[in-house]
Amino acid sequence: MEQATFGGGCFWCTEAVFQNLNGVQKVVSGYTGGRIANPTYKEVCSGLTGHNEVIQVTYDPQVISYEELLEVFWKTHDPTTLNQQGNDVGTQYRSGIYFHNEEQQRLAEQYKQKLTEANAFDRPITTEIVPLKVFYPAEDYHQNYYNLNGSQPYCQFVVKSKVDKVKAVFGDKLKKSVA
Repeated sequence: MEQATFGGGCFWCTEAVFQNLNGVQKVVSGYTGGRIANPTYKEVCSGLTGHNEVIQVTYDPQVISYEELLEVFWKTHDPTTLNQQGNDVGTQYRSGIYFHNEEQQRLAEQYKQKLTEANAFDRPITTEIVPLKVFYPAEDYHQNYYNLNGSQPYCQFVVKSKVDKVKAVFGDKLKKSVA
């Protein structure tokens, strides 16, 4: 098993997207990139910690490659809005790839460059690609959030649309129970 860490806005959304992928064993919501150890959700939401809401994905590279995870990452959020995803605004919602090794760094930068050269987006990509220094798991009530709280308004209006998009665009990459 290998790990990948991504920030694509609210971790409830990104967690729900990646949980459905075949080859993904586990997704943990958490924080990285900030100045304080063991931050709380309240502290991160203040925007004063420098931390980003992220997910850490444990996956089987024999089933799904890092490149495929990058494809899902790039296509399921807006990498051109600095410190924002939709109505979620603040540095904690920035787009980021937090690489675990040099190969992940190379692949992430290569993918970003291809998107830039192809003018895939109307605006410049703001996604940061930096080494993962430390990952702090979020509080328990943030884990598996969409699956446990899918009827809540935020889940219905925001998370569900991202999950539906993944089902429509990446149907061949979904776990059989989801497809």
